[in-house]
This record gives sequence, C-alpha cells and structure tokens, in this order.
Amino acid sequence: MKKRYANICFLLAVVCAAQPTGLRTLKAQNAAGTVPDTIYAKTTYTYKVAGQHEINADVYRKPGDEILPAILWIHGGALIFGTRIWIPVDQLEAYLKAGFAVVAIDYRLAPETKLPEIIEDLKDAYAWLRAEGPGLCGIDPERIAVVGHSAGGYLTLMSGFCLDPRPDALVAFYGYGNITGPWYSQPDPFYNRSPAVSKEQAFQAVGDTVIFRTPSATPARERGKFYLYCRQQGLWPQQVGGHDPADLDWYAAFEPLRNLTPSYPPTVLLHGEKDTDVPFEQSERMAEELKRHGVAFEFIRHPAWGHGFDHVGLDDTGVQEAFDRVLAFLREHVRP
Repeated sequence: MKKRYANICFLLAVVCAAQPTGLRTLKAQNAAGTVPDTIYAKTTYTYKVAGQHEINADVYRKPGDEILPAILWIHGGALIFGTRIWIPVDQLEAYLKAGFAVVAIDYRLAPETKLPEIIEDLKDAYAWLRAEGPGLCGIDPERIAVVGHSAGGYLTLMSGFCLDPRPDALVAFYGYGNITGPWYSQPDPFYNRSPAVSKEQAFQAVGDTVIFRTPSATPARERGKFYLYCRQQGLWPQQVGGHDPADLDWYAAFEPLRNLTPSYPPTVLLHGEKDTDVPFEQSERMAEELKRHGVAFEFIRHPAWGHGFDHVGLDDTGVQEAFDRVLAFLREHVRP
C-alpha cells in the first residue's frame, strides 16, 4: 500500500524531475563530454502583479539581435501545483536549437485561485509577450505557438479560442478538452486505490501559496495531497472552478471541446493509451472534433505510454520520434 501511494505521488509530481536551474542544464556537457558551442541565456521577467504576488516568466533564447518566433510553455500540475521551471531540459534545448525562443510561465494556482483567474493569467501572459516581447527579448509577436503538459495541455487547448489573436499552433501533451465529465467530477477508481486523504489533510496541504516557487519535489507532493483528495472525492471541478460541474452553462467557457470552430489553430495532440491520470479519450475526442471542423492537426498516440511519458527523456527512441514530429509541425505552422 505504501509503495502504491509513493507511485501515485510520483505521478503527481512527475515533472519535478526537471533540473532546478535552467542555466546549469543548458550549459551541461553533451555526450562527447564537451560543452555545446551555443550557449543560451535565461532571463526572468514579471509579467503581472496580482495583489501582493508577482507572476513571472522565464525567457530562454540564443544570444544575438535576431527576432525569433516564440513558444509559450505552460507547466502541468492539475492547476493545483507546478512551476515554470518544470520544463523538461532536453525538450527546452530542442526548441532552442530549432530556432525558437521559449517563454515558460507561472500562473496562480487552485484552490486559492479559481479557474477564471487562472485563465486571466494565461491571457495576461500572452498579451505581455506580444506587447513587451519584441523590445525586451527579441520575440516576434506574430509568431507564437503555445505548448503545455497535462493541465498545461488543457490551458494550451484553451488558448485556441480564448487568446486574441490566436496563436499560430498548439501542442498539447496529454491535455484535456472536457472538465465536467465523470473522469473529473466523480470519484476516480485509480486514485482510490491509495490511502484516503481527508478533507482536513487536503486543506492543510494548501493555503496561501498562490504561486508555486520552489524547485523541490516535496512541496509538490504536499499540494499533490489536495489533488489526490479531489480525485478520490470527484471534487476537482468544484475546487478549481468554484462551481458545481452540473452547471454546464457556466463551464461552457472553460471547455475546449465545446469551443472548437474552423478557425481553431493547427494542433498537435500527444497521449498514451495507458494514461491513468488524464484519460486517453480526452485527446481522442479532441482529435475527432478537430477533424470535424477541418482544423489541421496531428494526433500522436502510443499504446504503451502513460502519463508524463515524455519525461523519460529524448534518449527514448519513441519519445524522440514523437518530438521530431512536434518540431516539424511547429516549423510548418509557425510562420517563417
């Protein structure tokens, strides 16, 4: 039982495996034992202030004056935990080598913050990037893609209709387009295999964090208790959205599946059929709707992948092949 709980905690914090600082890893030795010729810089900016909380973005780019297309990168964590530094380093390097600047953002977290304000942060980050990116860090405001993982994948899919102007392309790793269905609004059998988390334990794990600032995995696992409680009880929509999931009219503005149109951006969906956190069917349904509306898309699926499959690294042949397809899609749809 303890081992199973530990495994689920690992699943909740899978992206904690990212290195604690971007600069060291970006300058890490390559396989031959030498430092790569190109060094990339990281600069941190505050893109907004909400109350007493500064909300930051890390901008990674190669040195020089060249105006670059950008990837707005959004971390996962069920909208309850997570941080911008969780971007997988090998993927970050691949984006940079492909000629993109990468902008990894924080956003306010639930339950302290509710879904409308989280989406507000997404909109504000995008507006800031378009307005300030050219002058601050040489980013082309007309060439932006959005990439996210898990809950970040959900926010990526939200970007397809809630951002104005719409991004050039979207890449959603094991994201979801529906948040009121039984998978989120009813007790989950997988998470109920673990020891029950009481309401008191759950709320002791959160409080006034709002922005998740630490690179350590331990606080992620603490806040992960709140997520575990939500999944065991089927309370995620109420705790994150602040409304009963039966109120479908209210949630209509927060479900990508219900907001797809022919003008939705070109999209890549990546999902494993063995995902025990976000059902594979979430991406499958998104793919069906994208096809129905005539939107350019690619659906990269694998029968053996679970949640966070890409965090094994690009040394894995299957993950590398999938990521190569992602880069090819971005090159095609983010205007040169």
